[in-house]
Amino acid sequence: MDNQIYPVQIGELAKKLGITTRTIRYYEEIGLMGVSERLGGGTRTYQREDVLRLKFILKLKELGITLREMQELADNFDTGNQDFGKITPRLLEILDRHIGKVDQKIANLSSLRQEIVAYRQRILDILQGVIQPET
Repeated sequence: MDNQIYPVQIGELAKKLGITTRTIRYYEEIGLMGVSERLGGGTRTYQREDVLRLKFILKLKELGITLREMQELADNFDTGNQDFGKITPRLLEILDRHIGKVDQKIANLSSLRQEIVAYRQRILDILQGVIQPET
């Protein structure tokens, strides 16, 4: 959406980001996003800053951060004027916890990868007659 012309309507935004219009409206309802502008017929429209905030929210969701945590983080995120002096110990705690979760997922995936590689090699060895299959 880098070359997007703003404002963008809710349906187009949802389609481009792969989410539903209901999801966007819900994020507004719970305060993760500001109130959208409306066209004459009531259609919601969004400016560049709104789109950046929504992308930030979706990235946090992808990282496994809860909606409650997102609400805390959203209070510290302003696309137009990021004041890093407002980053609180709670924000750092949330991010540190999720870094730990990501590290654990990486370790689990690495272990799974090793098991798959070993299993694949065992199959190749059986096919090449190097070892006999277990009965």
